Amino acid sequence: MVINVYEQYFEAEGVFSEVERKGALVMLISDSERGQITYKAAVTFFPHRDEEDFAVSYDAYFEKELYSGKGRRSKKKEAGYLEHFREDIDEIAKENDAEVFWDKPLTDERRG
Repeated sequence: MVINVYEQYFEAEGVFSEVERKGALVMLISDSERGQITYKAAVTFFPHRDEEDFAVSYDAYFEKELYSGKGRRSKKKEAGYLEHFREDIDEIAKENDAEVFWDKPLTDERRG
């Protein structure tokens, strides 16, 4: 079962497929099946052409695996991943010549 443990939209900057992106959806994702669990930090950049444009782009989606192994969801593990979450997303963004503006949220955070 795939669950977005945490997700939030922020202002961002980047160009993908020759399209300027001004928004980003950042996510901590948990995927568990048959006693195996994987945690990933993920970000997708989207155009955000106006205040109501939250159309997520799949051509600018990037992720980093944080953990994969035996186990199940753990609030303690998730809290630990969230402590370093911004650094993980910043690393992904930098590798793709983009930036997330953490001080400019577009929505409140959501937890799953």
